Amino acid sequence: MAARWALSAGAAWARGLLSWARPERWLPPGSLFPLSCIHTSTSLQKIGKWEKKNRIVYPPQLPGEPRRPAEIYHCRREIKYSKDKMWYLAKLIKGMSIDQALAQLEFSDKKGAKVIKEVLLEAQEMAVRKHNVEFKSNLHIAESQTGRGRYVKRLRCHGKGMFGMMKISRCHYFVKLVEGPPPPPEPPRTGYDQAKEYVQQLRNRTLVNTL
Repeated sequence: MAARWALSAGAAWARGLLSWARPERWLPPGSLFPLSCIHTSTSLQKIGKWEKKNRIVYPPQLPGEPRRPAEIYHCRREIKYSKDKMWYLAKLIKGMSIDQALAQLEFSDKKGAKVIKEVLLEAQEMAVRKHNVEFKSNLHIAESQTGRGRYVKRLRCHGKGMFGMMKISRCHYFVKLVEGPPPPPEPPRTGYDQAKEYVQQLRNRTLVNTL
């Protein structure tokens, strides 16, 4: 008799627990996910340091002050490409106008050229849509650089029970567009100029614990 009473009491307690934790208490009508546990807004999307530079708010300009050019920061991360190969393409288009850079990348047969071209077109469209740039051709590439992404090691199976290590390399690409024509190129530096600058750096250094 006592065992039967304990069994009925345990069953009643379980029914009460299940009725309290039933899904309809936590789910809105017609939904599959709890409202209080899953955050579905865009505020949780990860934004890197490079993209956060687009949110910089400058103080109002004074009357008669020249207009501050628009600056657009854009990037693409985790590209399945070597950062060393991407570096040559990034330095190729640095300092060019947006149209000239797109023309150079159009006739390049490298895999990274197609990726950089897509990033530049995205940044150009962002400049017109979000940064109030009037003419999309009035942009130049102020910064163009690459970064190392995630490197993954995998096994490559060979014959007779042998194997080898395979490295899957990824990279990041960062670009900064500035409104206006590109600045004039710097004059080439000769070896004499570099040696003169090096000697001046040696003269400007501070030697500790000397007379």
